[in-house]
Amino acid sequence: MHAFACPNCHQPIHFEARLCPHCQATLGYDPVIDAFRHLTDGATRWRGEDGGAREVVVCANNNAHAICNWLVEPDEPSHLCRACRHNRTIPDLAEPSVPPRWARIEAAKRRMVHTLLKLGLPLETKAQEAPGRQGLAFDFLYDPAAENDEAPQVMTGHASGLITLNLIEADDAERERIRQNMGEPYRTLLGHFRHEVGHHYWSRLVETDPDCLAEFREIFGDERIDYQQALAEHYNGNGNTVWTDAYVSYYATSHPWEDFAETWAHYLHMVDLQATAESFDLSLHLPGESTNAAPGNDIEVRFDPYRADAATLARHMEPIAFALNSMNRAMGTGDLYPFRLSDTIVAKLDFIARLVAKNRVTAGVKPRSVTTT
Repeated sequence: MHAFACPNCHQPIHFEARLCPHCQATLGYDPVIDAFRHLTDGATRWRGEDGGAREVVVCANNNAHAICNWLVEPDEPSHLCRACRHNRTIPDLAEPSVPPRWARIEAAKRRMVHTLLKLGLPLETKAQEAPGRQGLAFDFLYDPAAENDEAPQVMTGHASGLITLNLIEADDAERERIRQNMGEPYRTLLGHFRHEVGHHYWSRLVETDPDCLAEFREIFGDERIDYQQALAEHYNGNGNTVWTDAYVSYYATSHPWEDFAETWAHYLHMVDLQATAESFDLSLHLPGESTNAAPGNDIEVRFDPYRADAATLARHMEPIAFALNSMNRAMGTGDLYPFRLSDTIVAKLDFIARLVAKNRVTAGVKPRSVTTT
C-alpha cells in the first residue's frame, strides 16, 4: 500500500484516518482515485488535492457506526462502500466490547480489499453472483462461548464465498494465546483475511478453469483427498506430511486447499509490503556480499509490485525482510517476517502471480506511476 497524504495540508496520514491530525480536516478515502478527499471550511462537497470536487458521500457504516472512512457514489443502492457492501452479518453491537473490536476487523478488511482492487481482481458481492462468478461476503460473529474461555461455537473459515470470522480474533491477547498454542510464527487479523480470501479465489478462479485446475494439482497436490480427514490428521499429529521448505507454513502441509490459501496470503503480504517500500522510496545498503536483488549491495524497489512476477518479488523480499527483522530486534520484539522462501515456494507463488495476471479486470483503483531505473 502506498503512502497517503492529507489533500488539504499535504502532511502524511495513515490509511485509517478519518480526521487529519495536522489540520483537522475531515477525510474520506476515495477508491476511484486511490487517494483521500477532504471537507474543510464548512464545505459540503468532497475535494481532492487539486481542489476538484466530486459527488461522493460517506459510507453508510460511517453514518451509522463511525466505523468506515471510505467514500461511495451517491447512487449506490446499498449506500455502502466497496469494502462494506460485502458484509452479510455484523456482530451484536450491544455488547460493550464489540464496537472497538469490530472497528479493528473492518480496518483490516479494508486493507485487504484495497489490495484486491489494486491487483484488479474480480470482486463481486453475493447480489452480483452468477454461474461461474462467485460473490464474496463476510459474517463477523460474536461468540459468547469463546469469550468465556469455552470451546468456540463460531469457526473462522470460508464456504462458497462466505468468510466467517469469530470476533475473538480481534482480541489481541486471545489471538496471541491461540498463536502460541498452535505454534504459529504469525497470526493477525489481516493475515486471516488474506488467507480466507485465498479460498474464495481458489473457488472463483481455479476450480472453474480446467487447465488452471490441472496445473494446480501438479504444483499443490490433489485437493480431492478428504478435507476433514486431512485436517483431523493434521491437528492430532497423525498426518503423513511434514513441514519442509516446500511449504510456507506448517498449516499449509495439511491439505492442498490450505497450501494454496497460505501461499496466496503470503503473495498478498509480499505485494503490499513491497508496494509500501516503493511508495516510501525505500533503499537499503546491506553489508557483506552482494545480493541478487540489485547490483552491489544497494536494494531498491523500482517496479510495480502489484504487476510484478513472483521471482522479482522473492528476490527483493529477502533483503527487505532482513532489514525489517533487524529493526524489530532493535526494539526488542520478534521478527516481523519470520519466513523463508525456497525455490518450491517461489514456484507456488509464481502460479498465484500468473493466476492474478490472467484474471485481472479493469475495475480496480487508479494505478500509480512508478519510476524505473
